[in-house]
Amino acid sequence: MIAPMREPVMGLIAGGGRLPFLQAQGMRAAGYRVACVGLLGQYDPELSALCDDFVESGVLNLGRWCRQLRKRGTHQAVMVGKVEKSGLLYDPRQWLRQMPHWRVAKLYLWDLRHDRRSQTMLAGVANELKKGGLELIDTTRFIPDHLAHEGTLTAKPPTARQQRDIDFAWPILMRMNDLDIGQAVAVKDGDVIAVEAMEGTDAMIRRAGGLCRKPGWVLAKGAPAKKDPRFDVPTIGVTTIENLADAGAGCLVVASGRVILLDKPEVLAAADRLGIAIVGRAVTED
Repeated sequence: MIAPMREPVMGLIAGGGRLPFLQAQGMRAAGYRVACVGLLGQYDPELSALCDDFVESGVLNLGRWCRQLRKRGTHQAVMVGKVEKSGLLYDPRQWLRQMPHWRVAKLYLWDLRHDRRSQTMLAGVANELKKGGLELIDTTRFIPDHLAHEGTLTAKPPTARQQRDIDFAWPILMRMNDLDIGQAVAVKDGDVIAVEAMEGTDAMIRRAGGLCRKPGWVLAKGAPAKKDPRFDVPTIGVTTIENLADAGAGCLVVASGRVILLDKPEVLAAADRLGIAIVGRAVTED
């Protein structure tokens, strides 16, 4: 008698927010069992109900991530979700709480001592995980329905003035990405209001609203074609749309196929309700 084949297993390394939930749902829909490592102090406890196997681990304990996922039958994983980078990097007490693996200590204290920008650090993490037998894969693989598409996504299109600001902001955004400064820029009437840095998009939106009291400004968010899709893919949620409306923004332009809309129908419905135009813009290879 031939034993029935077990479902394949896919790993999920989860930080905070809604995105790990969508990933787990997408993996299950694709026929995978979900083995999840929830990052200590970051993940939502309700996530475990969507996973077939769940274990908690320190944010800096890469060795445990690898061991736990390999033990559960997978050598591949998606790594998504919010991690409070500033607290980890600039509060030495966090190192003790998070039980850093020796690979992380070497990576941070030696390999990355001259460059600790997000993409550089995440690429280093991916390389160390691969040495431990765990391959990170494209974070958009299991959520294609939640990616922004090209063209006007909302009922309301951008105004002519906003379209000029879109054209002005786009090359600035792509250049920012090349320098790994941030994933968003706010503009109004051909002038830069604010750029995103470590604080994140929502905090940057609030700052832009405080700096620009004239309504209707444009937020551009996205990543270039060459950006590694294994980690830190830009995301927009309903809260982002609400923050844009509160801050006086009138338009959001995102990179089509390279920005995740968390619960896409709800995001677009919120934008229509609050009068925010959303446009997907294609990104070309340089």
